[in-house]
Amino acid sequence: MFVNRREVQIQWGDCDPANIVYYPRYFAMFDDSTSTLFEVAGFSKQDLVRKYGLVGIPMVDTRAKFYIPSTYGDWITIETRIESIKRSSFEVKHDVYKGEALAIEGFETRVLVGRDPANPDKLKSAPFPPEMVAKFTGR
Repeated sequence: MFVNRREVQIQWGDCDPANIVYYPRYFAMFDDSTSTLFEVAGFSKQDLVRKYGLVGIPMVDTRAKFYIPSTYGDWITIETRIESIKRSSFEVKHDVYKGEALAIEGFETRVLVGRDPANPDKLKSAPFPPEMVAKFTGR
């Protein structure tokens, strides 16, 4: 399974008045982590558009389990991987570590989306290209 790890320092603007990360900020970090996962795997956003004709990879479901809070100045490690791939949808998992401890588990369901060939004004799910499946799953 292809995994990307990135270090993130918690910034002042990430925190609420209690000096802990305001939970929606983690979802922005997860979105960045998913984009970075694709980039590091060799599938830049430009490739998604030019090579595969995709418009994007929108999120259709998300949730998280919070175990340990983080505060301004803390460093966290976000490990991101694709857990499963269907025809056009896929499940992303983000494990957030504070030191060695698991601080958060984040989950996303996303879909590859392109223009509908029958009506280019509409969007339509697109199948996962085989080379992407191979890279992310090792199959």
